[in-house]
Amino acid sequence: MLMESPDIKIFAGSSGASFAKKMCKYLGAELGSSEVIHFSDGNVFIRIKETVRDKDIYVVLPIGLDPNNELVELLFWMDSFKRASANSITAIIPYFGYAKGDKKDEPRVSIRARVCADCLEVAGADRVITMDLHSPQVQGFFRVPVDHLLSLPILCEYIKTMDLMEDLVVVSPDAGFAKTARKYADYLGAPVAIGDKTRSSHDENAQILELIGDVEGKNCLIVDDFSISGGTLVDIANLLKKRGARHITACLAHVMLREKGVKMIEESPIEYLIATDSVENPFIVGHDKFLTVSVAPLFAEAVYRVHERESVSTLFSSVPKRIKDDLHACQISLFEKK
Repeated sequence: MLMESPDIKIFAGSSGASFAKKMCKYLGAELGSSEVIHFSDGNVFIRIKETVRDKDIYVVLPIGLDPNNELVELLFWMDSFKRASANSITAIIPYFGYAKGDKKDEPRVSIRARVCADCLEVAGADRVITMDLHSPQVQGFFRVPVDHLLSLPILCEYIKTMDLMEDLVVVSPDAGFAKTARKYADYLGAPVAIGDKTRSSHDENAQILELIGDVEGKNCLIVDDFSISGGTLVDIANLLKKRGARHITACLAHVMLREKGVKMIEESPIEYLIATDSVENPFIVGHDKFLTVSVAPLFAEAVYRVHERESVSTLFSSVPKRIKDDLHACQISLFEKK
């Protein structure tokens, strides 16, 4: 727990309740009283059950596994607080799924991230706190402040507690993620290998053509921002195995896999998949290969600093000591029994 912060008012949308409770635990705050009703015709109803007049409000709801319904629900949350005379409304969006739609790169398509940004602002959002946007330039689609947190420091600190640091190689599945993979490698003091990936259409299938870098006899850490189908992770893992990799672990900021993707990971050479809890994913529950690292304390720290009018810039590159101490509380042995 950071400190008693009873004046911070955090509310949770349908798929953000677990994340919001973790934030409240860190802050020593109580979760705001509200209810969400989903009617049989698909409509959603939001009710705030306590006064929020002149309060600074933070509402938690990822746009994740059910993006269209979650986006609409979040808009209704914004409108509810605005009409209840809240002083300010901050949207906490741990995963902003529509960030993938960041450009008009072919005729007659929508720039979906811009549409979402406009809708959130019109509905009443005064600020947005999110993490690991697929396209960081999406911050520029908003006219309100956006705090773009990064999971990399927390994930790296977690990885440092594991027994895969020896002979570690960080692997980017494609050239597009190579810059971020280099940041992982610098943080962990490891070299980088890069996959050459091609995608011929808008489906979720891509092909790994080649691998640049030496991985023979190495512990390989595949890093990416998210995975929907698991196909790219499995393809690069198969190639790493053919090239003589010893242990293969994957690391994601957001895990968006469903049943088919989970099954692919389970049957692949990937021994463990590490991801954050930015999306509450029921499909990975009970699967031993999936390890979850909570970034709720990181968001809670950001909320505290925003609320107290303090700088959040240090959160973009380092982990606060109190969070790091929790991550390092125990050493994790993954491979000693393999």
